[in-house]
Amino acid sequence: MLTSKRSKLFAGLVFDAIGMASYLVPGWGELTDVAWAPIAGYLMTKLYPSKTGVAAGVFTAIEEMIPGLDIIPSFTIMWFYSYVIKSKSVDEKDKQVIDVTPE
Repeated sequence: MLTSKRSKLFAGLVFDAIGMASYLVPGWGELTDVAWAPIAGYLMTKLYPSKTGVAAGVFTAIEEMIPGLDIIPSFTIMWFYSYVIKSKSVDEKDKQVIDVTPE
């Protein structure tokens, strides 16, 4: 689907905005959330095809179905986790020094 960090961030912001748009029309939001929840979960798994992406897809679908939780920007949070938090932990592993001096 999308491969660059920037395009995933932009898509995530758009998908979060769609999820939050249900608040614009009172009463109509809960009906649209029922349709948007499985779509959002599917899109999350396509943007992030990993075990973490599947878990985020399930979380996103549940979050979209529960009234009042649409405010959570799950796509943006997943992008931040994937490209900021997770990449920091990988960098920390790379910085480990292994002592290979003979005894």
